[in-house]
Amino acid sequence: MSKAKNSNPSEEVDLGQLFKMIGSAFTRLYKFIGSIFNHFFLAFVWLVFFVKKRIIILSVSGFLGLIAGTALDLSLPPTYKSTLSIKQNYETGENLYESINYYNGLLKDKDYKILGELLGLTEKATKEIVGFDIEPIITDNEYLVMFNSYIGDLDSLAASKIEYKEYVKNIREYKHRYQQISIKSKTRPDFKGVFSNIINNIETNAFFVNEQAKDILELQETKQAIEISLAQSDSLQKTYKRVLESPKDPQSNAEIGITFEGANESEKTKEFELYKNDIELRERIVKIQRELKDKENIIDMISSKQDNGFEDDTKEFLGLDIPFRIFYLVLALTVVFVVMLGKEFLTFLENYKPAKT
Repeated sequence: MSKAKNSNPSEEVDLGQLFKMIGSAFTRLYKFIGSIFNHFFLAFVWLVFFVKKRIIILSVSGFLGLIAGTALDLSLPPTYKSTLSIKQNYETGENLYESINYYNGLLKDKDYKILGELLGLTEKATKEIVGFDIEPIITDNEYLVMFNSYIGDLDSLAASKIEYKEYVKNIREYKHRYQQISIKSKTRPDFKGVFSNIINNIETNAFFVNEQAKDILELQETKQAIEISLAQSDSLQKTYKRVLESPKDPQSNAEIGITFEGANESEKTKEFELYKNDIELRERIVKIQRELKDKENIIDMISSKQDNGFEDDTKEFLGLDIPFRIFYLVLALTVVFVVMLGKEFLTFLENYKPAKT
């Protein structure tokens, strides 16, 4: 009894210390988080005053950048751009993207002769090409539909671990069926001919040609088999109709008739079942004919904007195409801001340099 009574104060002390340690840990955590937000706030305030103090210099540099951009835009020769939208009937995306990268590589290496042979251009016209690009044609709504379809095939546990942004990030761009190819050039070459050669270089690939031949043969054989079944179905319908239209059996009082009573399949007449089968076969033939039409081309060229190209006055900046003048305005502001920020940092280091002994 005495031992039990003596152990209680010790246990109370241990629990008290434990709660005190937990409280101290939470206090330190709150202070740490608060200090982070405080430092961010101080940095933001410092940046505001830094910009405010040098607003005139930044304004002048931006204005000069705009003037320089305008002058360059007016003095430099124009760049022309043309785009082509395509639909891939086979999984040609990876080859297509590799081809575009290959063409850009030839431009970078100034191998105009080989590039001209591939695109059907003279060496002189090839030298004027600025670059090639390709990107998928897809909307956010289409991404959302794809995501919902994807997680719908998974169990609830696996689906709960997949986030929409991560899913979109991991989709290969070349996997999308619809793509847009663009070409930039300093002159107006035969853009339509260049696009045709780019597509033709993919369509003449032995692998895709073989896949196309196999698919077309399979569809044609399936269509032929269905047409035979349809002919047999038509023959059965005619036979059954003759039986129904024949006079009633004089040996019995029964009559052969047609009834459509009831909504269940088991209650429908044989004639209706034959008719339904006939419709289904015809629908399958229409579907196969559509598939055969799609398989005629490995890649379909849907639409081409301006076969002669249109004047393009944009420049890529951080993945965005912005007007030439705005690009130089932003560039001037960025350079001046970074230089002033670097100078401020060097001044800070000089002021806090350890004193010499």
